[in-house]
Amino acid sequence: MSVKWESSQDEFNPNVNLSPLTACVDDGDHLYVGGCKVQSLVEDHGSPLFIVDEETVVQSCMAYTTCLEKYYPGKSRAFYASKAHCSLAIVSLINGCGVGIDVVSDGELMTCIKANVRPKDILFHGNNKSRAEVQLAVEYGVTLVLDNWLELDLIDDVTKSLGKRARVHVRLTPGIECHTHEYVQTGHLDSKFGFDPDQVDELLERLHAVQDRIELAGFHGHIGSQIFELQPHRDLAVFMASAVVKSRSAGFTTVQDLNMGGGLGIRYVDSDDPPTIDRWVSTVCEAVCQEFAARGVSQDMLPRLICEPGRSFIGTASVTAYRIGSTKTVPGVREYVSVDGGMSDNPRPITYGSDYTAVLAHAATAPGVCEVRVTGKHCEEGDILLRNVSLPEHKADDILVTLSSGAYHMSMASNYNRVRRPGTVLVADGRVDVIQRRETFDDLLQRDIVPARLVRPAVSH
Repeated sequence: MSVKWESSQDEFNPNVNLSPLTACVDDGDHLYVGGCKVQSLVEDHGSPLFIVDEETVVQSCMAYTTCLEKYYPGKSRAFYASKAHCSLAIVSLINGCGVGIDVVSDGELMTCIKANVRPKDILFHGNNKSRAEVQLAVEYGVTLVLDNWLELDLIDDVTKSLGKRARVHVRLTPGIECHTHEYVQTGHLDSKFGFDPDQVDELLERLHAVQDRIELAGFHGHIGSQIFELQPHRDLAVFMASAVVKSRSAGFTTVQDLNMGGGLGIRYVDSDDPPTIDRWVSTVCEAVCQEFAARGVSQDMLPRLICEPGRSFIGTASVTAYRIGSTKTVPGVREYVSVDGGMSDNPRPITYGSDYTAVLAHAATAPGVCEVRVTGKHCEEGDILLRNVSLPEHKADDILVTLSSGAYHMSMASNYNRVRRPGTVLVADGRVDVIQRRETFDDLLQRDIVPARLVRPAVSH
């Protein structure tokens, strides 16, 4: 017999939960995800281990698609910001649910191509695309999100050399502030991304001159990440609707897409209170419809509405399992608990000061009895995974599980201290699929080259 780990879960909107939809405990208080016992997963696949719940990913896709169809009278499409977690299996799973994929590098683009994602289902972002990246996108027929003047010249030059026409969305910086970490604010004017509002007229003139080679298909705006507020998205609709109407009035009849970005937050700790996917989508749709109606645009002339969340597709769907190692008590200060991972598999705490919820896999609902600081194994004092967390009684070799760890963990993982990156498993109904294998020493060393003059004599062991 099993019961939900989180008794008050929202089955439709996974982003407001702390745990995957399938997270439950058995009579012995052991944690299960996707019908799989977490302790057994670690025994079979090692630790640290990224565990992705397929059901939660699929439901997140369904929530966005269903809500867009429900609240927007025109055409619509959800895209997944794959920078949150990009792998062949995850891209294939999400695209198979009818969701497009946005990418920000040739590596992410080729992941999509190898996963058989159609080029028309891909948007290519980035503030400093290389010529090779632009050429790859144009060759495959992928829509480029135009970010700056240099890129405009680069795209034009590539289309001339290839004899192909490029399709672009223009990224605008709306000058909207939102309450989130400064590193993930992208909509304010002091940002490396996009064209400023006062550059729109000049940009349209430039695009008009090259329209035989570059098709202006839409506009894109994005205000940041891990956002709990709704008003900034309403404000964004004002700015973006004006840009679409202005471009159409200037003769750009090809402008059919309006990309309102993403940014919806998820719940990492009890005190987090993000809007549901349903409420976020309804707010965006209502605001877009109002702004176009105010400008005399009928419903049959509404642009296709695009949103492109990342974190809220994958964040809540995943947990990370670590094995506890050494502990250290500083009398009168705190207890340190070290695990076998850290900043190389989760750089968010040291980068953003991010907080998480954690449980023990063998005592998933047991109340905490002591405040501890969970640290990683890296040679860095700032390698802290959980600054202050209450844990039950614990010992070496226990499995510690951090929740809501699907976004920007695997994708930002590194080999700092030459630590090998973890494996990833996808779980569903008791089935386990390895979708990224754990790195080996050969993987770690395969790119190293020792010049002949530096080769040392072999050492016997």
